[in-house]
Amino acid sequence: MKKHTVYIGTGSNIGDKRLNCQNGIDALIRTGTAALTDISRFYKTAPVDYLDQDWFVNAVFKIETTLDPFQLLKTLESIERSAGRVRDPLKFGPRILDLDIIFYDDLVLKTSLLVIPHPRMHKRCFVLKPICDIDPTFIHPVYKKDVQHLLDNLGEDRQRVVEY
Repeated sequence: MKKHTVYIGTGSNIGDKRLNCQNGIDALIRTGTAALTDISRFYKTAPVDYLDQDWFVNAVFKIETTLDPFQLLKTLESIERSAGRVRDPLKFGPRILDLDIIFYDDLVLKTSLLVIPHPRMHKRCFVLKPICDIDPTFIHPVYKKDVQHLLDNLGEDRQRVVEY
């Protein structure tokens, strides 16, 4: 079976935020369907879109997996539910654990269930900065720019991100 390289973002702003993120990563590795190959530093990040909530802790990790994107999505959603996440009608609201597929090889996919690359990642400092910890030269398959270039060109309204 072919192994795929996947970047996954993790975040939490409820409870022990860093531990929630680490537990999410560990839970994925324990499934036996993914091997952790790298992880960024953890960052404290200001909320975006819905601002009336606590700061997040975010990181990005890199795995190798034989799961297809939809199997991986199902696995990540199961881990989120096991951590106590309830899908809130308030989009971008507080969450105990968030696990998002950012890149899956150089795949470009757009379905009602899943969009890869993550559709807002190129605008999110809390995603770009951790990816740059791992590989600043990774090329976004849609924009054809490396992630360091995307980070460097976020502009004036850049979100506050501080190393944890």
